[in-house]
Amino acid sequence: MTVLATREAVGSASVRPAKIVISGVTKRFQRRGDSFLALSAVDLDIAEGEFVSIVGPSGCGKSTLLYMLGGFVPASDGSMRIDGEPVSGPGLDRGVVFQEYALFPWLTVSQNIGYALDRSGRPRQERNEIVERYITLMGLRGFENSFPRELSGGMKQRVALARTFAYRPGILLLDEPFGALDAQTREIMQDELLRLWKTDRKTVVMVTHDVDEAVYLSTRVCVMSHRPGRIVEEFDIALDRSGSREEIVLTDQYRGIRNAVWMSVRRQVTESRTATA
Repeated sequence: MTVLATREAVGSASVRPAKIVISGVTKRFQRRGDSFLALSAVDLDIAEGEFVSIVGPSGCGKSTLLYMLGGFVPASDGSMRIDGEPVSGPGLDRGVVFQEYALFPWLTVSQNIGYALDRSGRPRQERNEIVERYITLMGLRGFENSFPRELSGGMKQRVALARTFAYRPGILLLDEPFGALDAQTREIMQDELLRLWKTDRKTVVMVTHDVDEAVYLSTRVCVMSHRPGRIVEEFDIALDRSGSREEIVLTDQYRGIRNAVWMSVRRQVTESRTATA
């Protein structure tokens, strides 16, 4: 059974206690003496174990919001809290996958994947087994000793994904994590992310331009407006994900949800073009 609920964005996600609380967050940037507003009074609560995707027009501030949650960009106004504590910088409680790979160029594929594991205190054999598993999963067999400069863009992103997934932080922050992958690898990685989430119920916040990806993976999809970005609509999604990908995406229910989210995003894109015309 599939349930879709839409609502106006009011900042309250669930009856479960909120793990992430974003309250009135605004972000202004200064460039060459000019100021522009990237985000305007964003409110969003995310419960522990939720998988929330953020979609919206290009340039609406999706990635900026994610980087702020990661502690890399400070808010101009408002607050962000995780487990009641203010976000004041990056932390090991949050694993971040960037669009730009962010690999250590002096480390091999195996060393990059195992970087956080080496500092976790786990036994060496366990660390090696985890690294080997992700090398196989990501199709990196034969490149274990290669350096990032020797890899294609898609392979670099696979290494970045493997490094983050391998040490399993409490929160995953994903910025277009599958954008550089070919279609087949992209689906494999989506399925692996879904499997990990169903197993561990980590809290996931993902930014994506791909509405199908957002609906397939998420328990909730938040649509942002054109700049200055704010959350204008939310879709609670309850899909039966016990079957195969085909059993999910070929249903009328899935297509109905996908179309509703897409139309919401399209409205924001249309309003953006009208505003700048």
